[in-house]
Amino acid sequence: MSHFSQVKTQIRSLEPLQKALTDLGVNWKSGASPMRGHQGATTEAELVIEQDNGYDVGFQWNGSEYSLVADMQYWQQPWTVESFLRKVTQRYAIATVMGESTNQGFSLAEQQVREDGSVRLVLQRWNG
Repeated sequence: MSHFSQVKTQIRSLEPLQKALTDLGVNWKSGASPMRGHQGATTEAELVIEQDNGYDVGFQWNGSEYSLVADMQYWQQPWTVESFLRKVTQRYAIATVMGESTNQGFSLAEQQVREDGSVRLVLQRWNG
């Protein structure tokens, strides 16, 4: 028997989440829509990633953050669930920092991916 599982995240904003998924090359659709699950089961999600096997992955708003929702038995992404969440969370953080920094007049001067996979951002702002 399969069912939808929810994985807590620290993701609280939809726009940086969408940017993170796009940066990772993941196709998604936004707007509350049904996610397909086992034996025709569905659940609503604010962002849905359709999979070729007919079982979707999505992000649902729980009132304070987005949870990753999927029938883990039918996970069909190029990464494990844990690796996927690490990558999405990292790209989400970068998108959030860049969005806030741009709002405060900063621009990206340099972006470096380090050997350990961490990302170093150098921002600058000209005062004049």
